Amino acid sequence: MTIRLLLADDHPVVRAGLRAVLDTEPDFAVVAEAATAERAVELAAAGGVDVVLMDLQFGAGMHGSEATAAITAAPGGPKVLVLTTYDTDADILAAVEAGASGYLLKDAPPEELAAAVRTAAAGQSALAPAVAHRLMDRMRTPAEALTKRELEVLQLVGEGLSNQQISKALFLSQATVKSHLVHVFAKLGVDSRTAAVAAATARRLIRR
Repeated sequence: MTIRLLLADDHPVVRAGLRAVLDTEPDFAVVAEAATAERAVELAAAGGVDVVLMDLQFGAGMHGSEATAAITAAPGGPKVLVLTTYDTDADILAAVEAGASGYLLKDAPPEELAAAVRTAAAGQSALAPAVAHRLMDRMRTPAEALTKRELEVLQLVGEGLSNQQISKALFLSQATVKSHLVHVFAKLGVDSRTAAVAAATARRLIRR
């Protein structure tokens, strides 16, 4: 059976490279490409696609995790395999929670990519070894791990947003934002926003 693929990435060179690699597999057929996450959602909804290879960052438009959630929410929709350069906890958790069947890094060898596509198409989980390791670490020390919401708040702190701006972006009260930051500081063993961002970046919990 041929596995029909949709490539969603805003870089034409990346899409061309992926197509060149995937076209060498006899059971793969790249049937569509999307330069935006919004377009990927449209093409996936149109049918005729089994697996979407989804980047996470698309400039100012919809985020890859948002597109993943939209695609996987549709009954009978294609599987989504995230293919990105980011391996932070914030990105991984957002993608997994959005319904991604797999999470692979762009430096994966071609054979690993092909295996992940087949695994995702079969409805199973396909995680890069480094990603699986990070998820296992979170499971081993749940009391120390930042929650998805805490990571979202800290990511926005790292982007320079104030508590008021964060509350509007995440539809939270400012008191709730402060509460999340108190928990973040305690878990990271820091006492300031700057130190929290530095520690989280060093541990690859968020990206700068």
